[in-house]
Amino acid sequence: MNLKIKGKAWKFGNDINTDLIIAGKYKLSITDIDELSRHAMEALIPDFAKKIEKGDLVVAGRNFGCGSSREQAPLVLKHIGVGAVIAESFARIFYRNAINIGLPVIECKETNKIANGDLLEVSLSEGHIKNLTKNEVYEFKPIPQALLEILVSGGLVSYVKKYGRLPW
Repeated sequence: MNLKIKGKAWKFGNDINTDLIIAGKYKLSITDIDELSRHAMEALIPDFAKKIEKGDLVVAGRNFGCGSSREQAPLVLKHIGVGAVIAESFARIFYRNAINIGLPVIECKETNKIANGDLLEVSLSEGHIKNLTKNEVYEFKPIPQALLEILVSGGLVSYVKKYGRLPW
């Protein structure tokens, strides 16, 4: 399985918490995913959800998704079309929630070399990111086969519905 994602980089810093991804004031009052997703990342980039194109990539530094364990954080990113989140490191619960809902998350130590707007091509199974803008390649540990199968299925619930079991 060779899963590739190509899109423009949207660059963020360190410690992007779940409240910055989707503010709690919306999470508690809005149940419609379309309406909720309109507010994704708006504290950092107003109208982010309108500006992003399907397949674009969120790129960040350390500790992406820290804070509360709200599942809506990766869900709104996936819903607006984010192809994957690439960060130096993730909060454990965000990483798990992202895989569970089918949003690829990639730990790459070289996110500092990626600039806002760079065109990237990610190979999830091969473990590399091609920066087509700068003609550079960044390596990451390939996503394990079981997690790739969950991602390809659209998330853990979809995987279990399809196969009637967990992938391990």
